[in-house]
Amino acid sequence: MVIKMPMITKIINLFRLKPDYKNRVFGLDLMRALAIIFVVMGHGSMLEKANTKFPWIHLINGVELFFVLSGFLIGGILLKIFQNKESFGIKTIGDFWIRRWFRTLPNYYLVLILNIIVVYFGIIKEDFSQFNWKFFLFLQNFSSPFTDFFWESWSLSIEEWFYLLFPIILGVIYFVLKRFKINKKAIFLVAVLVFLIIPFLLRAFKASRIDVDEFWLGVKIFKVVIYRLDSIALGLFAAFIKYWYPKFWFKSRNISFISGIIISYIILYTAWLPNAYITKVFQIFFESIGCFLLLPKFDSITKAPKIIVKFFTHISLISYSMYLLNLAIIAEVINTNFPAHDTFSAWSLYVIYWVAVIGFSTLLYKYYEKPIMDLRDKWKK
Repeated sequence: MVIKMPMITKIINLFRLKPDYKNRVFGLDLMRALAIIFVVMGHGSMLEKANTKFPWIHLINGVELFFVLSGFLIGGILLKIFQNKESFGIKTIGDFWIRRWFRTLPNYYLVLILNIIVVYFGIIKEDFSQFNWKFFLFLQNFSSPFTDFFWESWSLSIEEWFYLLFPIILGVIYFVLKRFKINKKAIFLVAVLVFLIIPFLLRAFKASRIDVDEFWLGVKIFKVVIYRLDSIALGLFAAFIKYWYPKFWFKSRNISFISGIIISYIILYTAWLPNAYITKVFQIFFESIGCFLLLPKFDSITKAPKIIVKFFTHISLISYSMYLLNLAIIAEVINTNFPAHDTFSAWSLYVIYWVAVIGFSTLLYKYYEKPIMDLRDKWKK
């Protein structure tokens, strides 16, 4: 006798993920999940009548959490490759790039095409003239700002350029300094310092030459690639500390976490004048420092109640898809085509927004993103 699966079970199975919990660090999944939750909350606030700034307190900058966590995880992989390989040449760097691009590019180009469609056909109200070829090469905000079209892609451009440029600079420094018998630890640290110092100096130079209000501060400085690479470099510095000073990394986790929370909320509740030089140069750096200090504690969290582990691991896995889909494809589509008329309808739309973000992101991850990553692993073998 064949037992038919209830329809509701079939639907649930469409969205069910089966991660390997044993090989994951729950604390880092938690950090990634919180980062994307904070980002999605921020973008959901465009449904203003719902008062969606819940929980009605300032939240740590989700993008900065992503940047330092990305530097810690991906930079940590690169660090181990650099340390364990006898040479660090074009083939090694190329393998690293291929693994990275398999992870990020397919999803990005699919959602870029979706953005082109919804804007071109007027499903959302954005200026289609803002779209150009630069989006295909992550050049839309390399050295100058952009607005409107697929605006959330600004942060992915920063990540892609960091992981393109850092291995090259690391390879060049290694090629030059190995002749002087300088060890890899020092060479790696020099490369990290290059990416901490140069973007900071470029930001300082830019800040002295422009006047901005709060909106253009973000657009012209905080969302431009060459001024923001230091945030990811901080995550790489964290990976450096953990790799070479593991005892210090572990012992400092609690005081580091408390310091990170204090710094983050001092920054969040400080009245920053947007055109002040210190704001243009230091505000975002201080936010990154706060996130950087949270890493040791999150990295040490290995256990939690089962339901909490399942929830935050799920959100962590689909976080990249959530990042790509939540604003233009979901929030702006809702805001443009189903405007709220009162508080009740606004809150209803806000709930629909969250359900849509998590639902569509889960499907995108399970049936597109994950199979491509599996293909990457098979190809590598």
